[in-house]
Amino acid sequence: MNNLLIFPVILPLIAGLIFILLPKQIRLQRLLAIITLAIVTGISILIMNQVSANGTQTLQLGGWQAPFGIGLVADMFAILLVLTTSVVAFCCILFSFQTIGRNRENHYFHSLFLFLITGVNGSFLTGDLFNLYVFFEVLLLASYVLVSLGGQKKQLRETMKYVIINILSSAFFLIGIAYMYRVTGTLNLAHISVRIAESGQDGFITTVAILFLLVFGIKAGLFLFYWLPGSYSAPPAAISAVFAALLTKVGIYAIIRMFTLIFYHEPEVTHLFIGILAALTLILGGIGAVGYWDINKILTYNVIIGTGFILAGIAAFTESGTLGSIYYLINDMIVKSLIFLIGGVIIYLTGTSNLKEMSGLIRNHPYLGWMFFIAALSLIGIPPLGGFIGKIFITRGAFEAGYFWLGAIGLIVSLMILYSIFKIFMNAFWGETIISEDEEKGTTKGVMIPIVFLTVLTIGLGLGAELINGYVELAVDGLLNPQMYIDAVFGGNEIP
Repeated sequence: MNNLLIFPVILPLIAGLIFILLPKQIRLQRLLAIITLAIVTGISILIMNQVSANGTQTLQLGGWQAPFGIGLVADMFAILLVLTTSVVAFCCILFSFQTIGRNRENHYFHSLFLFLITGVNGSFLTGDLFNLYVFFEVLLLASYVLVSLGGQKKQLRETMKYVIINILSSAFFLIGIAYMYRVTGTLNLAHISVRIAESGQDGFITTVAILFLLVFGIKAGLFLFYWLPGSYSAPPAAISAVFAALLTKVGIYAIIRMFTLIFYHEPEVTHLFIGILAALTLILGGIGAVGYWDINKILTYNVIIGTGFILAGIAAFTESGTLGSIYYLINDMIVKSLIFLIGGVIIYLTGTSNLKEMSGLIRNHPYLGWMFFIAALSLIGIPPLGGFIGKIFITRGAFEAGYFWLGAIGLIVSLMILYSIFKIFMNAFWGETIISEDEEKGTTKGVMIPIVFLTVLTIGLGLGAELINGYVELAVDGLLNPQMYIDAVFGGNEIP
């Protein structure tokens, strides 16, 4: 069963390589992409159940014993994110069939999309710090092309900004890896954790921890996010949705993994710093969200706000805060993809992203309007939807940790989310209908199935929270007890 761990990484990679050999077979590429992501989803469910029954699963490639070989590790936290990634990717690729355009499909869109998923899943499953860097680069290389695919002036301008900032952060990532290897003599995450626990987290290691926080924080849109709103709003909706749902989450995952498995010895320094950055991210993201009248900009600033909320729970470093962060992270991946897809349809129908130039769409598209309303409620954190569960536990965790200021900022920013999202709803869907169906620039034909599916999931994450609660609690136990991860990696063998 452990051999299944390789499939969420290798299947999208193989499919993407095959598509390069079949550049004109667009229908075949679409079919194989859907089949590949469906299989990965099914395998992820099998792995999740295996982890639930037997604990963290590991695979040492080539039969090498840890920490000497390349290892894949699936604890409950990682596999929940792999499963959510597969579902989101399935919906976004299905949405793209009617919206991405044949020109982009002819220029290897499906290959790049699956390479991106390879990098995301690999980042979640790798048990090695250098391979985390490698998988980051795989997803970033794919994303560089996807941002620019189409060749519009706005895309090229934002691509330059996106590439430069990520190249710089990757350079600092390599510097952090070099320092980590110099200090510990290993790059296996579990082995690093053991070595630091033995020697103690001194000032130098804490400085390295801050370096990693800045690196992953840039990739997650934490505080230093000036590059994100333009980069995520430039490409078409199918690409923007998968970016919003997945790319920042890889950075968030890396922060959570590093600061619960490795850098957890000085939380009064490291986790307080995470809390301060999370608070600044919430405030600045909220200001950006309420200040714009462009749908894309409003939604991308809400991506930034989501990063702040998730890491606020990790900063608290309590059971409640961590539980809330995982709930909110999973819910945010689903809801962000949903709301970006709906936002793309709105722009597709009206031909503009300016809220002042649209009105009354709900009369011609009532289902679309009410699904946006449901997504908005979840994003704001209205019960009984999933966003409420995550926020209530994050706020509780912040208060338990004595970070009353952080909990209060989260509550205030929730009101800013309310204003920004309902500004879209009231201007785009409510009011007088100024565009008839005959005057619309596009159609909802062929794009409603993934939107409906994601809406059902959004409702299910709230109303059916008890169904996933056991899995989430196992994920929390694994994060707050790093010895569980270490024992699984070394499998009872002597640690070198």
